Formats: sequence, C-alpha cells, structure tokens
Amino acid sequence: MSNKKVIIYRKSKGQIVVQGEVKLTNEEGKEIQHKDRFTLCGCSKSKKLPFCDGSHKEEI
Repeated sequence: MSNKKVIIYRKSKGQIVVQGEVKLTNEEGKEIQHKDRFTLCGCSKSKKLPFCDGSHKEEI
C-alpha cells in the first residue's frame, strides 16, 4: 500500500463511500475485490453486500 490518503465518508442515505488504496476483507480475512472508489451498503438492503446496489431507493 502507498502512503496516499484514503477518503471515507457517509452519505445521507447511509452509503459509505471509500476512495483510495485499501484492503477490504470479510470476517474470515478473505480479500474482497473492489475498484479504487466504491460504496459500501449502510442499510443492509443491498443484494450485493457489502457493496451498495441502490436498493435503499426502492419503495415498499
């Protein structure tokens, strides 16, 4: 990993945006592939957890 800053911020609907060089793993330590900028789900409605797929926008 480089010494570049990683930017993480939470959007108003709960999504967590991550930008920069990070290692993302599951609970067992297995690495989860991602791009340099990605959005994590903050509402648990996503069908592509841990990533946000926009499911929070769906009306019930």
